Amino acid sequence: MKLSAAFIAAVAGSELHDIADTINHANTTWTAEAPINRFGSLDDVRRVCGTWTPGHPKYQKVDLPDYQFDENAVFADSIDWRTKSNCTVVSKIRDQSSCGSCWAFGSTETFEDRRCIATGEDIEFSTEDTAGCCKGLTCGMSAGCNGGQPTAALKWFTHEGVVTGEDFFDIGTGKSCKPYELKPCAHHVPPTAKYPACPSSEYSVKCTKTCSESSYSKSYADDKVHEGTATNLNTVPAMVAALQKGPISVAFTVYADFPTYKSGVYKHTSGQALGGHAVEMIGYGTDPTGGDYWLVKNSWNEQWGDSGTFKIVRGSNECGIEGDAASIDF
Repeated sequence: MKLSAAFIAAVAGSELHDIADTINHANTTWTAEAPINRFGSLDDVRRVCGTWTPGHPKYQKVDLPDYQFDENAVFADSIDWRTKSNCTVVSKIRDQSSCGSCWAFGSTETFEDRRCIATGEDIEFSTEDTAGCCKGLTCGMSAGCNGGQPTAALKWFTHEGVVTGEDFFDIGTGKSCKPYELKPCAHHVPPTAKYPACPSSEYSVKCTKTCSESSYSKSYADDKVHEGTATNLNTVPAMVAALQKGPISVAFTVYADFPTYKSGVYKHTSGQALGGHAVEMIGYGTDPTGGDYWLVKNSWNEQWGDSGTFKIVRGSNECGIEGDAASIDF
């Protein structure tokens, strides 16, 4: 007997439903919901957790200078770069598909957003180029869909550079050099018109030093942008200071309850660690119920979480999110 996709998804997603029910009965600072439009199981989540955080055997400390700022400065009580900036790239929610390339997304988005805020050039850069070509000794031994280090990628941008690149749905428009080749998809959950079922053989990327868009106006070499100064953010005040000028790159440990996040201020409540995940921090603030938080943009499409974003407790290194942060200035 052939089982329907809906039945398979229901069985696979039962663990996420159970976790969401546990959270919503725990009287915590956030609300959970099984992510029926993104993940069908915890194994799906593990697949996209492709960042090596401190303590991972592949983690390498990247040699960057510390971010310099006036420790006596008074900063804003809250920031949200989606509304503070006119840069459309800040508000755009991407989808890494079923590939452990989160490290390339968090770093590339930090590069493009801070660059736009500094220069006024609202340009989307290529996560495909970062994931495929930022590798080996020059990029913290990052390895495409098999994981990598966003801080190493920020340093790579400064000397190797990155080309322009939009998303899968922009392929064929000729508007950028290398759009992301992996199609957003519904892995082990019911497919939709926008997010069809994931093919089984798609999830790898390679380094091609030519533009994939034949009608794009520049060559790959001419399109490369290598700019900026990358810095480590070793303290909460340094992170807040850097956020005054734009979003920053961070990484943290994903636990089994995190994929069920829907709203509120996330705090790890239940479940085992699934892996390291890189994201872009776009602001901070204080919630009347959840307290001080960081505002973060994810790369799991706009149907996950709070329209693709989440808030997480600020000031206590929740899930290690304050232990691996970096910035880039122009």
